[in-house]
Amino acid sequence: MHCDHAPMPALNDLALTVEEREPGQFYWTLLEALDNSSRSDVHDLHDTLDYRVYRSAARPQTSYSNALAMGVAELQKISASLPSAAS
Repeated sequence: MHCDHAPMPALNDLALTVEEREPGQFYWTLLEALDNSSRSDVHDLHDTLDYRVYRSAARPQTSYSNALAMGVAELQKISASLPSAAS
């Protein structure tokens, strides 16, 4: 499910989305916001955000709501593992 071994992003840098890749097959995907502050070709950074896939479901769910719930559960696991979550 991990894309690479990059450091874990802050929760506020993650977005959860659900996509139906095939009829009746819903996958959750966690996206990580990328820092574009050094890009000179971006005119207004407040208008757009770039994301990369951070994690995604290995197996589909049969409904959008089930996939969404599984994605939220993955976010909760990440939140529980962050050092600041204990404080």
